[in-house]
Amino acid sequence: MAWIVLVVSGMLEAVWAVALGKTEGFTRLVPSLVFAVAIVLSMGGLAYALRTLPIGTAYAVWVGIGASLTVAYGMVSGAESVSAIKILLLVGLIGCVIGLKLAH
Repeated sequence: MAWIVLVVSGMLEAVWAVALGKTEGFTRLVPSLVFAVAIVLSMGGLAYALRTLPIGTAYAVWVGIGASLTVAYGMVSGAESVSAIKILLLVGLIGCVIGLKLAH
């Protein structure tokens, strides 16, 4: 169960990161609310997962999922350029996250 919560929390990390970028310094209400809810749920899920998973592994997985999804969102939305090297590096990052799970 901790792994499922950790993965969802990593996804919520991407949500709050994207929302933070859209808050314009917390001057826009809806993105600010999305940010606040997503960060509380993301951190809460990480804290729950840390009850049974080692901090190093859990944090690396959480950040890896969040960072990968945030960059992927940026590429899909057009906010970030798309290149073969970026895609290759994202695949590598995801592979490392999977490897940490398998090594656990």
